[in-house]
Parts: sequence; structure tokens; C-alpha cells
Amino acid sequence: MLLRDEIQPSFMFEEVVRGRRCVPEVLTAVIELAVSLAREGREGRKVGALFVVGDEENVLKKSKPMILDPLGKHPLDAKDIRDAAVRETVKELAKLDGAFIISGDGYVLSAARYIYANCEGINLPLGLGSRHMAAASISKETDAVAIVVSKSGIVRMFDGGELVCEIMPKAWLSSAKTLISGEYEEILKDDLVIFSKKPKK
Repeated sequence: MLLRDEIQPSFMFEEVVRGRRCVPEVLTAVIELAVSLAREGREGRKVGALFVVGDEENVLKKSKPMILDPLGKHPLDAKDIRDAAVRETVKELAKLDGAFIISGDGYVLSAARYIYANCEGINLPLGLGSRHMAAASISKETDAVAIVVSKSGIVRMFDGGELVCEIMPKAWLSSAKTLISGEYEEILKDDLVIFSKKPKK
């Protein structure tokens, strides 16, 4: 049974999460959080963020804390990403540099982490910076999926070292062009446009 302040199951990003290397419910909750952060920012300012979801043991080995971890010592049951209070805490902590590490079953294990995965063989489109490089690299070296919130308001997802999804405001559709290479589908949902690459079989 879900608590009152937990995310209810959502199918808005169903096409995006299907076939990825994470529990769909958890990945959906993180995407919804990322989109919310991209829309609202924090205290009137745009913020960027990086969420790494799944394969947490390997991800933690390939990262290190940049500061004393604000989430590290809290009990696991107090860090469920589906809980509204936890999502608000994460939004507040997004003002810090570094990645959030989220377990495959939905617990925010750590914040403000530096990712040091190998970027050899990663080919990012021009214009994407170090946060995107970290996301692509960690998703290639582990079985995690990485989600980046750009200060421009675009949310991008990486799986297997590739850019597999971009989510942006529908108002941008006339001038926006996806950076995804290869075949993808365009999905219009509410006030968003989603460019999604089909998962490899």
C-alpha cells in the first residue's frame, strides 16, 4: 500500500522506461523528479542535477563524496525517492555539485558525489558538458541509468553510454532539435515533448 505522500504509479513516461536496466516504477519517479526540477528550479534559479539509478554497488565504487554526504548516514527507510518529503530534500540538495546515487529499489543512498567513470569511447553531441559526460560514462561502465537535468530546462537520459531520451517543454518544439542519434520516436505528453530511442533488444 502506498503512503499518501508517495508518487502514485504514472504512465506518462511508460514508453521511455520500458526495456531500460532499472525498475520502471523507480525510474519513472526519478524522471518525474527531474522534470519537476527542470521546470521549477530552486528558489527562482535554474539548477542542474545528475541522478544515477541502479547498480548502486558498482556506481558507489566508481564515485566518491565531494563533501560530507548529507544523506549517507540516514536510515534507508527515510530515503525513499517516492516519498514527497524526500523529493523536496533532493530538490534542495540539487543546489550542491555532484551526483545523487539511487538504488534500483528506489532509495537515495548518497548525494554530492563525484563520478570518475572512464569516458573513453563516449561520443557526446557538441554542447553537452561534464555532467552529461559523467552520466554517459557511468551508464556505460555499469548497469545504471543516468538522468541529467540541464540548466537549460532539458532532461536527458543515458543508458549503456548512449543518449536515449530528451524531455523538453512542448513550446520549444518548433525550434528544438533532438541530439539523439539514430532512430527515435517523438512523444507529446501534456506540455512536454519526449524524444525517445528504442531500447536495444
